[in-house]
Amino acid sequence: MNAIRRSLGNGLVQAFLVVIGLVWLTPLAGLFLSSLRSAQDTAKGGWWTALASPGQLSFDNYSALLKNSGMMQSFWNTVLISVPATTLVVVIAALAGYAFAWLDFPLREPLFLLVVALLVVPVQIGLLPVAKLFGALGLFGTIPGVVLFHVAYGLPFAVFLLRNYFAEIPKEMLEAARMDGGTEWRIFVQLVLPVGRPAIASLAIFQFLWVWNDMLVALLFADSSSQPLTVELQSQIRQFGSNIDVLAPGAFLSLIVPVVVFFAFQRHFVQGVMAGSVK
Repeated sequence: MNAIRRSLGNGLVQAFLVVIGLVWLTPLAGLFLSSLRSAQDTAKGGWWTALASPGQLSFDNYSALLKNSGMMQSFWNTVLISVPATTLVVVIAALAGYAFAWLDFPLREPLFLLVVALLVVPVQIGLLPVAKLFGALGLFGTIPGVVLFHVAYGLPFAVFLLRNYFAEIPKEMLEAARMDGGTEWRIFVQLVLPVGRPAIASLAIFQFLWVWNDMLVALLFADSSSQPLTVELQSQIRQFGSNIDVLAPGAFLSLIVPVVVFFAFQRHFVQGVMAGSVK
């Protein structure tokens, strides 16, 4: 009897999770179907009508999207911003996190407290001062300028996360590696990074999703030649409100990339979210 109850309970939980998953995926499916319909079909009814009339679905909109120089340039700008901004944050934060966790150097604790204090600084506070600084340096309106801004504001959380995770590595393991003649760099590369992979993967997901979906920073720091896809979509909506045959596939393209990234690293996500919180 207890086994039957447990089976029924597990079945109900699984059914509930399936329903939640389907509800979560419904907007994604609706956007995908909308991206496969012509503007005329979209004007006649909602995306769900395509389920009864699959003949109206085609990839013509994506062919037009590939020929749209503005949208494609914005897509590649987004890649050129998101990948370096994510890579630099992960690499720098991993090095700093290891140093704060296990290396002795002057002012280590005050510097880490400064990093923690920077977590509470809103992004909006730094927009104007950094814009003036970038203007003086010739970085305003460029992709490197946008990347540097994202790196600067992503590092405090990244260093805090990885430092806490690396600090949970058993001290005996590091001491044994040092007794075997391992240098700090070798210990970091061959021991700390593999152990910290869940936290690093989770950090990469957070940073990539934040940068990829950002529009506030891009609106201020990117010009027309360096603006990412989020800004281009907003511009298309403002200029051509009924241009659904371009907007829908562009929006789906902007959405599907972070979804793919998330599911590619999902097995590390839960471990990374809890990194450093439980000893």
